[in-house]
This record gives sequence, structure tokens and C-alpha cells, in this order.
Amino acid sequence: MRWTLTDRSGSRVRRSSFDDLGQALEALEGLARELSDSAPREGFDAKFKRFDPVQRVIARLELSGPERWAPSMRAGVDVRGDGSIEAYRGRVRREVIEQRAGESPYAALRRALG
Repeated sequence: MRWTLTDRSGSRVRRSSFDDLGQALEALEGLARELSDSAPREGFDAKFKRFDPVQRVIARLELSGPERWAPSMRAGVDVRGDGSIEAYRGRVRREVIEQRAGESPYAALRRALG
């Protein structure tokens, strides 16, 4: 059983493989914290609209697995321009994983996958 962590930050895409879901979740959390700390925290002016930092996704980290060719589980986190992190489940139709009181987005993701 393999889990794949896909890191989409800016224009680059990197993939890492893990044998264990726990290791993959630890790698995802470490990378998300690093990206969150270095978030630009500034808006973006398009031609006709202004996007606030919270509206911009600067990185998407997705876990897929455990099957290789047709993964049965896809979930991850979005790192926003203001440094906030939001956990989600799904790929094409992503649904936000609601956090319980006192729960981090990483704990919510672990709960949804566990």
C-alpha cells in the first residue's frame, strides 16, 4: 500500500511516496507549516477584481492512496495567502472538512482519513 503526497506550490509539482499513512500525514503537516510561514500575505489585483490573501490558494497538498492506479482516497490541505490552512476531501468535487472545537486542520484531516 502506497500513499502519494502531491505538492502543488506556485508553478511546480512535486510528488513523494510513503508506505504508511502516518508518515505521509507528518510530511504533509511539516510542508504545510513551512509554506504557511512563508505565505506572501498580500492581495492580488487582477484587471477588474481584487483578490484578498484569504481568497488566494498559494499551495495545494494532496494525499492519494492507498491504491496506485485508482486511489480510493483523496484528501489534503489548501494553504491560503494569509497563512491559513483548510483541510478538504475529494478531488474534483472537494468538500471542506469541518473542524471541531479546538481541532487543527491537520487533526481534522487525520480524523477524516482514519
